[in-house]
Amino acid sequence: MPSSCKELRQAVAECLQESDCIMVQRNKPSDCLREPLASTLPTRCQQLLQGYGACKRGMIDMRKRFRSSVPVAHQSAEGADTQKDGYQLYAGQSAFSGGVKETSGNEPIPPDWRDVENEKYRLEQQQLQQQERK
Repeated sequence: MPSSCKELRQAVAECLQESDCIMVQRNKPSDCLREPLASTLPTRCQQLLQGYGACKRGMIDMRKRFRSSVPVAHQSAEGADTQKDGYQLYAGQSAFSGGVKETSGNEPIPPDWRDVENEKYRLEQQQLQQQERK
């Protein structure tokens, strides 16, 4: 297997092992990659799998061979997790670094920036009116 796809393959395998399809439902990884169960995989796994497929296709695409497609992983990544053996990037960050934020679905919705700006403007107008009255 080409060396530029090995780390991406490892990230896909790691993501599959942590998914509910394998951990909870006890399916085989090969079954989880097929269509009835593939749609139940987390978005991160689906994106990694799509990136892995693009990497494999890029290895045989003659146009990219001459353009020298940039490998998915590189050693000079900022903030790369150096304890692991890979520096594979996922959405601009190391795929192997921790810090995954769990969400329960009960988080408060952050206020819209327009509402915040409107409130600031109203407060400024009230302060100006109070200063004019004095």
